[in-house]
Amino acid sequence: MFSPVSIPPEPFQVIQQLEAAGYEAWAVGGCVRDSLLGAAPQDWDIATNALPRQTTETLSGFRLLETGLAHGTVTAVQNGIPVEITTYRIDGAYAGHRRPRQVTFTPSLKEDLARRDFTINAMAYHPRRGLRDFFGGREDLQNQCVRCVGDPSLRFEEDGLRLLRALRFASRLGFRVEASTARAVRQQAPLLRHISAERIQKEWTGLLAGRQAEPILREFAGVVWEVFPELRPMEGFLQHSPYHIYDVWEHTLHTIGEIKPDPLLRLVMLFHDSGKPACFTMDANGVGHFKGHPQESVRIARQALGRLKFDRRTTERVLLLVEHHDLLFVPDPVWIKKHLHRLGQEAFFQLLEVEEADNLAKAPGCNDRLPRIRQCRETALRILEEGQCFSLAGLAVGGDDLQALGIPPGPRLGGILARLLDGVMEGVLPNDPCALRRAARQQWQALQSSGEPKAQ
Repeated sequence: MFSPVSIPPEPFQVIQQLEAAGYEAWAVGGCVRDSLLGAAPQDWDIATNALPRQTTETLSGFRLLETGLAHGTVTAVQNGIPVEITTYRIDGAYAGHRRPRQVTFTPSLKEDLARRDFTINAMAYHPRRGLRDFFGGREDLQNQCVRCVGDPSLRFEEDGLRLLRALRFASRLGFRVEASTARAVRQQAPLLRHISAERIQKEWTGLLAGRQAEPILREFAGVVWEVFPELRPMEGFLQHSPYHIYDVWEHTLHTIGEIKPDPLLRLVMLFHDSGKPACFTMDANGVGHFKGHPQESVRIARQALGRLKFDRRTTERVLLLVEHHDLLFVPDPVWIKKHLHRLGQEAFFQLLEVEEADNLAKAPGCNDRLPRIRQCRETALRILEEGQCFSLAGLAVGGDDLQALGIPPGPRLGGILARLLDGVMEGVLPNDPCALRRAARQQWQALQSSGEPKAQ
C-alpha cells in the first residue's frame, strides 16, 4: 500500500553531513507522511541530536538561516531549496494555547516525536535504517485515521490551532478523525478564540480545499460556529420551499460538495445563503421567501472575511459572487456578452460554477436552471473562441481615436465609448474602426446640438 520514501539530494546531503560528523539525523513529519502516501512533499524537515551550534558548525558550507535558533531550528539552503534542521527537543509549558514558553533539548528521537500533534506526523525515516514509528502512525495511515499523539485534550490545550489542523488533514487526505480525538475537537473548540486570525484563516483555507470538506464541516459544525458565529443561524433553519428539501445549513453543505475544491469558490458557497435566516418571510400559503438575502449574505461575508483578515482580492471576489449568486442566467449571446463585460471573464465563469452547484443542491426535479446554465457556458466559450467583443479592450477604437475626432477627454468621451461597446455587443454596430468613428462623431454632434458645450 505504501510508497517508498525517496529523499531528494538536498535533505539527503544534510543527513549525510551530520552523520559524518558523528550525529544522528532523520527525515521527520509531513515529508515522511506524504512520501508514504505517494505524494511529493512540499518541504523536508530533518531532526537531529546535534545541538543548534553543532548543526551550524557542521553545515557551515550551506547558506544558513538562524531565525529559529532559540527553538533549536536552523534552515540550510542549497540550490534554492530550504531544509529545516531541528534539534531533538521536549516542549515546556505552552503560552496562550499556541507556543511553548521554553524547549529542552534531548538526545532521544522518541521523545522528540512524542511532542508532535498527530501520529501520522510523528514518524521518522532514515535512508539506511528505514522507518521509526513509535506511536502507530503507519497503522493510522493505513486505516485513514487522524489521531493525536497521546492525550488529545492535552495536545489541543498546548496548541489550539491543532483543532483545525486535525480537520484540515482529514479533509485533505480523505481520512476520518479518530473518536477520542474527535471528541476533544468538539469539547475544546473554544480554544480557537486564543488563536490569531491569520493562522485560523490559513488552516480554514486548507480545510475548504480538501476532498472531504463537506462531511468534515457537517461532523464538526461546532468548530464552524467558533470560526464563523455569523453562520450558526443557518443550522436547522427550514426553508419552507418546494425548491428545497434541506435546511439552509444542510443545503450549504451540499453546495460545497457539488463545487470543485477551490477554496475561493467554497467560501462563496459557505456564505451564499448566510443571509436567508434574517430575510425569511412566509406567505399565506405557507411558502417561505428570502427577498434581499444576497445583499444580507454579502454583509455577513464582508464581516466574517474581514475578521479573519482574508486578502482584498479574495474578499472582493467572494462578495461579488455572493451578491450575484441568484442571477437568472439567459442563454442569449447579447446577455452573455454584457455580463462578461460587467463581471469580467474569470468571475463570469466562476459564477456559472456557483449557480450550477447551488441548483444541484436543491430538491430533485427543481434544478430546471441547469440546462440554461450549461447553455450559457457553451455560448460564452464560443464567444471567446471567436474573439467576439465584450469589453472596451476589444473595441476597435479607443479614447485616443475619439480625441483625434475632437472629442475632449472626460465623462462624455467615456459615455460615447460605452454606447459604442453596447452597439457592438448588440450587433447594431460592426466592430470596425471606420464605422465606430462615424458613430462616435454622430453621437458627439448630437450631444453638442442638445446643449453640450462644444470642444475648443
